[in-house]
Amino acid sequence: MSSGTTIIRPKRLFHLSDLRELWNYRELFYFFSWRDLKVRYKQTAIGVVWAILQPFIVMVVFSLFFGKLAGIPSDGVPYPIFVYVGLLFWQFFSDALGETSNALVANKAIITKVYFPRLILPTSSVITKFIDFAIASVILAGLMIYYGYTPQLIGFLILPLLLALTFMSAVGLGLFLSAINVKYRDVRYALPFFIQMLLFVTPVIYPASIAGKYSYLLAINPMMGIIQTARAALLGTTPINWMLILASFVAGLVLLAIGLVYFKKVERYFADII
Repeated sequence: MSSGTTIIRPKRLFHLSDLRELWNYRELFYFFSWRDLKVRYKQTAIGVVWAILQPFIVMVVFSLFFGKLAGIPSDGVPYPIFVYVGLLFWQFFSDALGETSNALVANKAIITKVYFPRLILPTSSVITKFIDFAIASVILAGLMIYYGYTPQLIGFLILPLLLALTFMSAVGLGLFLSAINVKYRDVRYALPFFIQMLLFVTPVIYPASIAGKYSYLLAINPMMGIIQTARAALLGTTPINWMLILASFVAGLVLLAIGLVYFKKVERYFADII
């Protein structure tokens, strides 16, 4: 005899049908993205200006201490421009990683009440970072005008690819951490320290060439190839190394695969333990 109860069990592994399900819930994806955008800027004193001030202030501090006092090389371009290009992509990555890692816990009230593809929450939270990136790019344009620097056309053409790779890396690692964060809330405390340490093994404030013969070790970090390529394409600091882009793609793909597999494996327990 049928009880009239429908039990929805998530698949243990990521499947192509999950993509169809995400498409069917695309309106919910838009809703969460728009909600996150409004929450980010609602009742803020300076609003979208914060998206400009944050990387700008960090750039000024880095330029003063690392560019002026420490004399770190910048591949022949003004250090503020050099470091700001790296900061643009690093800020996108670190902010996106922080948002995705906390997306499930921040929405536990919804998760425990209604079914929808849980993948929507971490991925939709990154949309605001694209807007922050576009806003913060205004400062880069201003720096180039100030220093009389003309960006290369290929930099604009390759920019969507670099943003896609950054998105893939951040979401992949974020999915893994968000699934762990549901059970172990230590992630929210350890993540800022992890991101801070990762900053110093990513060529944001220095060129990868400073590591000499060990620079290939930095390529394990997908952000290394992304930032180096951005500088090469926009500033012409070095020829574009397509092998670095390939390495970043492979590393990002591995992170995304690990994140998806683990996320789907433990997804069925989210509502019970969150």
